[in-house]
Amino acid sequence: MTQTLTIPRPDDWHLHLRDGAMLQAVLPETARHFGRAIIMPNLVPPVVTGALAAAYRERILAALPEGMAFEPLMTLYLTEDTDPADVAAAHASGLVKAVKLYPAGATTNSASGVTNFDNVRAVLEKMAEIGLPLCTHGEVTDHDIDIFDREAVFIDRVLDPIRQSTPGLRVVMEHITTKNAADYVASQEQDLGATITTHHLIINRNHILVGGIKPHYYCLPVAKREEHRLALRAAATSGDKRYFLGTDSAPHTDPNKESACGCAGCFTATNTMSLLAHVFEEEGALDKLAGFASENGPAFYGLPVSSETLTLTKQDAPVAFPEKIESGDGPVTVFDPGFPVFWNAGG
Repeated sequence: MTQTLTIPRPDDWHLHLRDGAMLQAVLPETARHFGRAIIMPNLVPPVVTGALAAAYRERILAALPEGMAFEPLMTLYLTEDTDPADVAAAHASGLVKAVKLYPAGATTNSASGVTNFDNVRAVLEKMAEIGLPLCTHGEVTDHDIDIFDREAVFIDRVLDPIRQSTPGLRVVMEHITTKNAADYVASQEQDLGATITTHHLIINRNHILVGGIKPHYYCLPVAKREEHRLALRAAATSGDKRYFLGTDSAPHTDPNKESACGCAGCFTATNTMSLLAHVFEEEGALDKLAGFASENGPAFYGLPVSSETLTLTKQDAPVAFPEKIESGDGPVTVFDPGFPVFWNAGG
């Protein structure tokens, strides 16, 4: 018997589309299934003003294939020079839905991020006043902190102090990777949500390192121990409205991934919905998938749930996903879960 699951059309609350030829290649992979996405601003140069966000949005819409419907939700890259008035104006216009905090040096194209958090206090206070969410890349970059501990230390040293000193600031902990983060979110009653990626529900650090280095599993924040992966699965499939999908789908060309200094990021836009159906079925929680992928994110951002739908169909033979997506910059490898997947998201 054919098994199907119909959910409201999902949204991606953390997405990298890049620019130029890469944007042209990867945008259709997201727009095939997702109605909206929070677009990351870590271009070179970064999207730091309302004017730059408006220009980037136009480039995204120009790259959208005819017949596809997709709404990019724009963000600003927080720097120590960010103007609170520009942020407020961009938000008031309806253009900007969040501001992104990258600790300097934390991930791809984050060199312009924040070093001294006192220098962004005025921006954070304005955001709390107007209800504009802060999306955080939750890692410290201190050289004395082990890379596997960066997220837990960020909560104690940066996130909790910011929230305590800025009442009313709405925060999204993006791409959480630890039980520490999941537990922190669960302990907070308001103004805090968290995105969880598809790949962090599937891989742990063994997948990256056992049997040789697997560059296409390398991402930041890096995958952690198995106990953390299981905690993320429990959070994502719990039905708790504070957790929602943010794929952090991050395309890099194969030469940039398979180099002596491989870029961080997993490209999951193509097969995320099929993989999520697989994971949620394994956890006996298919009835919770709509909340995680389609409902909890809009609720946090104050947006309506999509009136459109996506139907997933479980088939007898494994779904054949493309191994790579070709771009004008070079091939991009699609995330391989390492097991057969039978849920087809269509499109």
